[in-house]
Amino acid sequence: VNDAEKYKEEDGKQKDRISAKNGLESYAFNMKSTIEDEKVKDKVSAEDKKTILDKCNEVIAWLDANQSAEKEEYEHQQKEVEGVCNPIITKLYQAAGGAPGGMPDMSGMGGGMPGGAPAGDAAGAGSGSGPTIEEVD
Repeated sequence: VNDAEKYKEEDGKQKDRISAKNGLESYAFNMKSTIEDEKVKDKVSAEDKKTILDKCNEVIAWLDANQSAEKEEYEHQQKEVEGVCNPIITKLYQAAGGAPGGMPDMSGMGGGMPGGAPAGDAAGAGSGSGPTIEEVD
């Protein structure tokens, strides 16, 4: 029973770490996709587009090089990439006047809140969905 409790705690930490990693990866790829979208790319300055793409590529390269990073490291990277992307996306959204179809719904991406989602929310977020590659390996 003691072993089960010990492993349950380790499993929880591992799940949180993988969830943070997946959230960061998803955010970076979604940002790249958004900024390269036909509807959006003409509304963003070349400088802003380059800023977002460079930061997203940097984060993706960091993810590739740091597969076993701790949850806090993933969260730090998430805050950094959001700090670069959010002001540009907010400016884009305001320039579009909040027009329908002007921006994809980014609310389900796991980020966007300073400090990330509370741990209680993250624990139930993955239930019901299939295993990720990291969980299978």
